Amino acid sequence: MAKKAQALEQKRPNIFKRIGMFIKQVIDEIRKVVAPTGGELLGWSVAVFIFVLFLMVLVTALDFGLGKLVMLVFG
Repeated sequence: MAKKAQALEQKRPNIFKRIGMFIKQVIDEIRKVVAPTGGELLGWSVAVFIFVLFLMVLVTALDFGLGKLVMLVFG
């Protein structure tokens, strides 16, 4: 078991090489990111706004309904 751990440590590059490799990989991935067009940005923004409004209405209705139910049962 100890021999495997020592062999693993010997195969791994030092910490600075691993950090450098990580930073290089992060930069490579960031270069693949594509910004949305204006139309896409507007479309997704409207979709999110409508979804948030829907959830607000749903939570408000549930709050009101459950409040009335509690007052009916315990009030």
